[in-house]
Amino acid sequence: MNEWKQRFLSYIDQLNTGSDHTREAYERDIDDFIAFLAEEGVTSFEQTDRIIVMNYIASLRQRSGAAGAMKNTSIARKLSSLRSFYRYLNEYVGIKDNPFLYVKGPKISRRIPEFLFYDEMEMFLNSFDLQKPVDLRNRALFELMYACGLRVSEVVALRLEDIDFNDQVLHITGKGDKQRIVPFYDMAKQQLQRYLYEVRASWINHQKHSIVFINQRGKGLTTRGVQYLMQKQAEALGMSIHIHPHMFRHSFATHLLDNGADLRLVQELLGHSSLSTTQIYVHVSQERLKNAYIQAHPRAKAEQN
Repeated sequence: MNEWKQRFLSYIDQLNTGSDHTREAYERDIDDFIAFLAEEGVTSFEQTDRIIVMNYIASLRQRSGAAGAMKNTSIARKLSSLRSFYRYLNEYVGIKDNPFLYVKGPKISRRIPEFLFYDEMEMFLNSFDLQKPVDLRNRALFELMYACGLRVSEVVALRLEDIDFNDQVLHITGKGDKQRIVPFYDMAKQQLQRYLYEVRASWINHQKHSIVFINQRGKGLTTRGVQYLMQKQAEALGMSIHIHPHMFRHSFATHLLDNGADLRLVQELLGHSSLSTTQIYVHVSQERLKNAYIQAHPRAKAEQN
């Protein structure tokens, strides 16, 4: 069973369409299922049938950890991983059935994404002391994340050759190696150029790489490092909410739609394959519009009292 798992993971590596995190998630999910099969006395993937799968789902629902019962999103992800794994076994190993094929995952309610209001974003970005090299880097980092709606993985992977200062665009390689071009505004350009000339140039030393955002040793930042820097600044400002990097991406999309941007334009800027993924931000804007209406319209206000 472990041999087939390794063959599948090698296949994923050859496809080169997912991140390291995706591969690790596949491995964890398959290992978890193998452990369950061992407890049930099942010694082969071929022995797995619909009843075993339903018992597995029941066992997932009974699990609990520090955060409570396993979330529907986690269960759905495990089932999706195993469905893909069995699809591979069907096509390349010769196993005939895919017991996960017609098993419906738990219903997942779409969460409204967390975002910062514009005045909160402005306060955060203006809070850095630009006389300090570290603050100058952080301002440029977070300004660019908000300017372009970047994922944290995209900003730490950004290279000098990805930046076109003449046209003021970034060339981004997103999930699944999908390419997109995202413009940035003048303020982001100014902050980025100042960081590159005044800070990065002195920190890079003799290292030969083109990673844009680096630490004082000349090494590239990590995703966790960016998360830490963001939360540290939020705490220093006394912000009561938990800030995370994806919140800047959510804010980017929400603010664009609030100011009249076309949904398909926002989809293109975010690099979403499906328009439905982008549409959740419309719900955010509509909800804010509704609340503003209730607060402002005299008859609507009267009904609330």
